[in-house]
Amino acid sequence: MAKRLSHYKRWGEVDSTTTTIWAQFKNADPNKEMAEINVRPTVFYPDKPFINFITVSGFTMEQAATNWAPPTAEQMGLIGTHWSRGWIIENNIIEYSKCSGISLGKYGDDHDNKNTQSAKGYVGTIERALAFGWNKGTIGGHIVRNNTIAYCEQTGIVGSMGCSFSTIEGNIIHDIYVLRLFSGAEMAGIKFHGAVDVQIMNNHIYRCLSFGIWLDWMAQGAQIKKNLMNDNATDIFLEVDHGPMLISNNILLSQTNLLMNSSGAAFAYNLFGGKIGVIHYDARLTPYLKPHSTYVAALHDNPSGNVQFINNVFADGADVSKYNNALLPVVFDGNVYTKGAVKAGRQDISGDMADSNLDASVDLLQRGEKVVLEMTFDKRWVDRKRKTVTTEMLSKAIVPGLPFENVDGSPLRIDTDYAGERRSIENPSPGPFEIKASGRQKIEVW
Repeated sequence: MAKRLSHYKRWGEVDSTTTTIWAQFKNADPNKEMAEINVRPTVFYPDKPFINFITVSGFTMEQAATNWAPPTAEQMGLIGTHWSRGWIIENNIIEYSKCSGISLGKYGDDHDNKNTQSAKGYVGTIERALAFGWNKGTIGGHIVRNNTIAYCEQTGIVGSMGCSFSTIEGNIIHDIYVLRLFSGAEMAGIKFHGAVDVQIMNNHIYRCLSFGIWLDWMAQGAQIKKNLMNDNATDIFLEVDHGPMLISNNILLSQTNLLMNSSGAAFAYNLFGGKIGVIHYDARLTPYLKPHSTYVAALHDNPSGNVQFINNVFADGADVSKYNNALLPVVFDGNVYTKGAVKAGRQDISGDMADSNLDASVDLLQRGEKVVLEMTFDKRWVDRKRKTVTTEMLSKAIVPGLPFENVDGSPLRIDTDYAGERRSIENPSPGPFEIKASGRQKIEVW
């Protein structure tokens, strides 16, 4: 078929005898050309849980009529792991799923979507998942890398608890929720519940018209690092998490970079080009866990604050002023604010630098298959001494009382930049790149 009609809206009406499908065909004539109606719920998906250590590599998989994948029920994607361990999903093209592209998510049981639409209800879902094998030795630990995932109307990658201990790396995720076929929650490029020790790194995530990355409940030990994110409705949403969570060396260029309804996060060496929203209090009682495990230590409500912004660059329309009224302490240290950026006016700011006369004018340029960042830098930013971000220099996340460390429990030390180049140990540059010269520069970022 010459045209991808998946770009156009369609819907169905069902009565006792007839199913009628309405579709936009634009300039194509369905009476003359072949039209496909997808009814298969998945393309590659085990029929039972605990099918472990599968590698799926090098395929083009598309056009599945996947069902909605909520965190409280079985989550089926175009391809999915179905509550298993140790899959590798790599080098594939995954696109045109009605709901989700890749599922690393929850199994199904008799409680699916029954009395679960509340915080208390999801706590019950977690308790049953623990009883059904949710632990590091049994579930998760997947690798999803170097895939292109696109044209899905719920998520590119989804996972409720089954995503824990996984690595999401080197993927291109784009055009998610573009047709806006659904309403409500759960739409994102990546939407995870229970992202325990998950690493999301080196991905390009763009044109997700809800959130680029949405980590919801129990993102303890999660790391979001070295990602390029642009043209999303919001780049990152952290919801009712208690940390510790590390967000480092990212290039965040959507109009809204961050929505925070969590505590216990550290933001280091990022480039912010948009607004930061803050929800100052959420009364839901959500779990924090024992270190590097899935076992629940206790429940806690969700006050704003207890975040640390260290060695970032805020440019263009970046605005962090919503943290003026946070309920818990907020630390700003070693950051640079260029022309158009809005600082927070708190008393606990130290060591920040305002360069309000410098217009960084951040742009992304498409050069064939490559993406180039064009931005103005100033080598004077390095004149102010900064510390290397390590476990030792970061304060512990308050609610769980845990340090920021690597997912294997080893001490954290951020000593490379977005491009993988070594940072100066004595005086690292602010932002995602080590700064070697002043002026307008072009840097290949994808």
